[in-house]
Amino acid sequence: MHQDAVTADLGHPGQVADSYVDGLTVLNPRAAQAMGQQTDRLWAAPGPEEVEQRAALARDGLRQLDQRAAGESEESAPARVLRRALGERLHSEMALHDSGFIPGLVAPLASPAHEVVMGLESAAGDADLLIGGLAQVPDALRSYAARLDHAAEGGYVVAARQSRTLAAQLRRWADPARDDRLGQLLTPETAPRAETELAAARAACVELATWLEDVHAARGSEVDAVGPDLYRATSTAFLGKEIDLAEAYAFGWDRLAELTRQGEQLAARLGCSSMDEAAAMLDADASGHVQVGPPLVQWVEDRIARAHDTLDGTIFDIPANSRCGAVLAAPGSGSIYYSPPDPAGTRPGRVVWSTPTGATELPVWREVSTVHHEGVPGHHLQYVMTMSTQALHPWQRYLCHIHGYAEGWAHYTEGRAGDWGLIADPGEQLGVVLAQRWRAARIVIDMGLHLGYEIPAGNGFTDATTWTTDVGVQVLTQAAGCDTETARFEVVRYLGWPGQALAFSMGAKLWEDARSIALATGRFDERSFHQQALSLGPMGLGPLQQTLEELARA
Repeated sequence: MHQDAVTADLGHPGQVADSYVDGLTVLNPRAAQAMGQQTDRLWAAPGPEEVEQRAALARDGLRQLDQRAAGESEESAPARVLRRALGERLHSEMALHDSGFIPGLVAPLASPAHEVVMGLESAAGDADLLIGGLAQVPDALRSYAARLDHAAEGGYVVAARQSRTLAAQLRRWADPARDDRLGQLLTPETAPRAETELAAARAACVELATWLEDVHAARGSEVDAVGPDLYRATSTAFLGKEIDLAEAYAFGWDRLAELTRQGEQLAARLGCSSMDEAAAMLDADASGHVQVGPPLVQWVEDRIARAHDTLDGTIFDIPANSRCGAVLAAPGSGSIYYSPPDPAGTRPGRVVWSTPTGATELPVWREVSTVHHEGVPGHHLQYVMTMSTQALHPWQRYLCHIHGYAEGWAHYTEGRAGDWGLIADPGEQLGVVLAQRWRAARIVIDMGLHLGYEIPAGNGFTDATTWTTDVGVQVLTQAAGCDTETARFEVVRYLGWPGQALAFSMGAKLWEDARSIALATGRFDERSFHQQALSLGPMGLGPLQQTLEELARA
């Protein structure tokens, strides 16, 4: 469908979205691509002026939407969905901007510095684009520092731990003797052409790291908790819905208890007396190990392909030509993530996989759930189905991202994988349970650390009654079976990204509830429910819940 026809069908909200995306094209390369423009930029402009420009666009978009709010009942269903989705996102963006969170963002997986590196990783198959991107790194990182300066002048500075953590990451990315995340982007053929650009990019990383340690960390507090006011703003924005925080905390503990019961049952099926014993037995089974390198990439791609073939035409109608690839990132970078296709379709979706430093092989029973989360039926499937729905506005298809929607969907599909025939044996199912316990533990750790909630007695994970960082690490290692280093990085991540940890389990709960309601009407099976729900496009959990309930009653 031609874009003019899409906008006409979407009425006034479509016109507002057109104006909003058009304004973003000079700031965000993905917005430019969504509007059919060619660009060699790899990340959104990170400076303070651009942050204020994005806020002005959001503020103007809200004003335009409000001008026609009274006529919403006269709109078509797609226009009404777009109005709800866009209105919620713009409100959330303004709340995060006005709180200082977006201008002053420093977080172990989500800073503008990470966006720069992920942009470079997305260009790894195009030598000219990659080298050009490396040349832009110094200006980008200096602009980011200026942005943090500006936020500090306005009164917002993150806790000191976040600045020190990002500084350590930057040093590892630039160090040829350590992670060398930058250097590993280059092949032996392209490296000689990029010596100057790589050296400048590495120096810029070290420069920013030094500034973060010597200047920005000194501005920040040694207290990590952000408190209830900012936490409510960030959690509402990450979810796209305001929730009862005390109820969410209780839900996290209840979910952990239920998953523990499931894990103990699986351990018994494996002939073990505990989950720890079962995990140790599975880890020791050499037949379940895959070598790091091309064999691991092949294993990830094979499992994604198996899920695709199992689910297509039964649980989902998957668009044609939507296979998902995989690629290894620098070891020890701490991130496994999904990189979606570009709007022009020149770059496929793929899972970017990082392994622990020094690891030569992995026990993959632990990794199946992550493959489903990042690939099919998780992020990759959701993205390709959204991008192939021509009736959606380009903002919906390419730019709208809500953690509660996307992470909730991926976590929902992880939990359903066994019912859908994607899990091979009780060992892999135990891996699913541990991954689900990890996400449930995120809720209680995140909320406990930021909001000071008490730890309930007899919880099965800790005897402590008050949350500290060390207690959070203890609970996470017990819940997920992960190593202490990984758990500590995760807890620091929660401290720097308050409320995002709720997106997984809380988002999955909404998807489960919506599925149950839809199937109970007798008008849907799983396949038709998924098709209808995903065709709505991404939106906050509040608008999504309202829209799915309307769909079930229709």
